[in-house]
Amino acid sequence: MFTHIVPKFEKGRILKTGMLENLRDYPRSFLDIRYQDYSDGIIAGTNVSVREHVLCISPGIIKHAGRLYLMEEEQEVSYSATGREMVLKVRFLEDVDQPDFTRYSAEILVETAEASSGTDELELGRFKLKTGAELRSDYQDFSDMATEYNTWSSITAHYAGKREATLRPEILHYFAAEMLSSRAVEPQDTMFSLMCLNAERVERKTILYYLSSRSGSAYREYSNMQIHNELSRILSDSGRANSLRRTALGPQRMIVD
Repeated sequence: MFTHIVPKFEKGRILKTGMLENLRDYPRSFLDIRYQDYSDGIIAGTNVSVREHVLCISPGIIKHAGRLYLMEEEQEVSYSATGREMVLKVRFLEDVDQPDFTRYSAEILVETAEASSGTDELELGRFKLKTGAELRSDYQDFSDMATEYNTWSSITAHYAGKREATLRPEILHYFAAEMLSSRAVEPQDTMFSLMCLNAERVERKTILYYLSSRSGSAYREYSNMQIHNELSRILSDSGRANSLRRTALGPQRMIVD
């Protein structure tokens, strides 16, 4: 049966173990049930902002090996210019048994992309910074997100979805805003863009089916970077189509008798 138990902390009542256990277990049980069908990855938050020599990670929730990890305060990780591709990641540590509880924890660090990435790590994003340059996170357009040097990118971040990881919502928001502002003429572009703006997250299969439908090709799997490339191509094609359409219409004149 479904239950909702609220302990009564009232004057004159005896504080019982069961009341404290309810407070302990309810929030954890709620989150576990809420996200039980989600893949491992970022559940919420963990947005990365770029500052001078420091990457700031906002509070958030991540899932690993079916277990939820909460970070309640902003964390800062230093970085430097190396000219090599660097990855901001979460590394999960061995659990520690203590007298009163078992601690599961993870650390945030920056390592080279060549460093081994096993099942105990989760990527938040990456960058390649040249010596003397500044790392940026502001983009000129959607395709600029994939600029190789001096640009922070969360395209490859592992964002949780229903049973398989997907792209971070802000990436798809950026795509949708650019598509809608270009006055896309394809109905499926408008529908997909509105979905990107309104949904909490867009599942990976939804994105892949959109790419298949838009290109007229068979459904296929893409990596996060390949998805971004395909979405960039769609934006480029849409922009050219709109430009040709405006040229074909030509200047409009009104004749008044």
